[in-house]
Amino acid sequence: MTLPTTMRCIDARGAGGPDVLVPATADVPVPGDGEVLIQVACAGVNRPDCLQRAGAYPPPPGANPRLGLEISGHVAACGPGVQRWTVGDEVCALVAGGGYAEYCVAPAAWCLPVPAGVSLRDAAGLPETHFTVWNNLVDRGRLAHGETVLVHGGTSGIGLTAIQVARAFDATVIVTAGSAEKTAFCRAFGAQHAIDYRQQDFVAEVLRITAERGVDVVLDIVGGDYLPRNLRCLALEGRLLLIAFLKSSRAEIDFRPVMLRRLTITGSTLRASTFARKAELARSVEAHLWPRYASGRMRVVTHAVFPLAEAAKAHALMESSQHVGKILLDIRG
Repeated sequence: MTLPTTMRCIDARGAGGPDVLVPATADVPVPGDGEVLIQVACAGVNRPDCLQRAGAYPPPPGANPRLGLEISGHVAACGPGVQRWTVGDEVCALVAGGGYAEYCVAPAAWCLPVPAGVSLRDAAGLPETHFTVWNNLVDRGRLAHGETVLVHGGTSGIGLTAIQVARAFDATVIVTAGSAEKTAFCRAFGAQHAIDYRQQDFVAEVLRITAERGVDVVLDIVGGDYLPRNLRCLALEGRLLLIAFLKSSRAEIDFRPVMLRRLTITGSTLRASTFARKAELARSVEAHLWPRYASGRMRVVTHAVFPLAEAAKAHALMESSQHVGKILLDIRG
């Protein structure tokens, strides 16, 4: 196929609010060794995009500075050494940046086929959350069958993915969410218990639900004053998994419970992980989770889709926390 030399994209006029995002034109990138060029159908919008736009989350060295960490689309060209993919293949991919554009380069090893039963559009919302949740709940958090998990932000993309991954391990899932409507959605989606953190003390509720035992794993995107409260929710040998700090990365913590109950605290950032680690996560996600989409045991929740030129509106919605599920940009239109 004959590729254009320029493409539509979104750029940021410096750091700031959503209004710094503007439509722009850029050169179509060229895939290097082990890379594919993807003609982007849709791109996922994620909290790290908002943080980067605000100047609080700079891309790692060598990464594309343009926003966009996950995409779906068709392979438009293959660089040297690419064996699995061919031009025309439908894929979704994790990328280190550059997803808010008509074309984006992705490492072939970070690409996945679109799961059976998932549309090309909705597949754009899979890579970032699935890589993150598998990396934390399963690999770092050592989630075992039958354990109990507390997931904060139950209706976020991360939260809804975590509910489904935990249920794949026959875990009992407790979530927090910010309204009666959101807690009801989480229960209907598969969480056995949902706590409205605006109306209830989640620590007291967790201890009540677990008959004072506590949970085995806490997946936290909030930070701040949630950090010491999370420790109070953990059972003996419990694990606290930190993946974001929507409130703050700072808190005053009494570490005696960590010692007395032999707790583990761990954290990770996906974007700064090594190439090999992300390739390994791609293989794990495809092997363990993609069949669950094909069988209907997992599903995607897309809250809203915006045209590329309205990326600022998509960011404003993300930061309002009024959404349930993923927010996407449709690049095609």
